[in-house]
Amino acid sequence: MESNLETKRLKSSDGTIAYYCLGKMHNWEGPALIPQGNKRKAEYYLFGIKHTKIQWEEKKKDVHGQPWYKTSAGKASGARM
Repeated sequence: MESNLETKRLKSSDGTIAYYCLGKMHNWEGPALIPQGNKRKAEYYLFGIKHTKIQWEEKKKDVHGQPWYKTSAGKASGARM
């Protein structure tokens, strides 16, 4: 996915991997929390909101970026006001 926000990957001493963006759990590429060493399942977050895997996949499909009228190409091509 395209993003100008930087996602940081953190790993705890027990091996759990967490992805953060702007201080909130977030990952477009996969689960944002991947526990290690226990039987908990991976957790999916977008901008700090927890989702099931199915919800996360649906939200990921809906990402289209900015609408044409908010881009510089839209202004250059004579977008109507």
